[in-house]
Amino acid sequence: MKYFELATLSTVIFGAGKIAADLEAWLQAGQGQLVGAWFSDVGQLNEVYVLRGFGEAESLLAERERLVRAQNPFGCMEHLLSYDCQSCRSLDFMPTPPSGALGPVYEIRSYGMKMNGLMPTMEKWEAALPKRNEYSPCVAAFYGIDGAPRLTQIWPYESLEARSKARGQSVADGNWPPKGGPDWLLPDMTSTVAMPMAFSPLN
Repeated sequence: MKYFELATLSTVIFGAGKIAADLEAWLQAGQGQLVGAWFSDVGQLNEVYVLRGFGEAESLLAERERLVRAQNPFGCMEHLLSYDCQSCRSLDFMPTPPSGALGPVYEIRSYGMKMNGLMPTMEKWEAALPKRNEYSPCVAAFYGIDGAPRLTQIWPYESLEARSKARGQSVADGNWPPKGGPDWLLPDMTSTVAMPMAFSPLN
């Protein structure tokens, strides 16, 4: 998978359960490979996140075209308030995102980057991430290829307690964040704790 799309669906209250079956059917009918699907639990509530991978940019664009022309976007317009789709690519050194039971707690973090921040950020992450992965693995790290420069990461944990322990200990040990890495980031940062939907390959 060379290209990825992270879609954020803003739904009605308790919308994740209401849209699950129709969303799954929509995804199965389209192109691309589903990597993960989650609903927000801590942070901005009533959101659903869908991550798909594509072998070619043309497939990603075809799916975007299918979406904007649809009478029933994502198959669940009845419960959908809005959506946002971001195109991205993995940091150069990151492997293909895995599948399986790595959660069930997932943290989706997104940082704004300085306009010339991608290459130095990637260099510093490549040096620091292997050590950070010893505390808990990063399953995906992407840079945006549309919109403002940004870095998005997905981290699985067994529990919220495990998240706090891994993050706290890696910082206390001086192994995270990457040394000099924050110098290339902006204060525009978000973090959401999300749980996998029943059909998510990452669960």
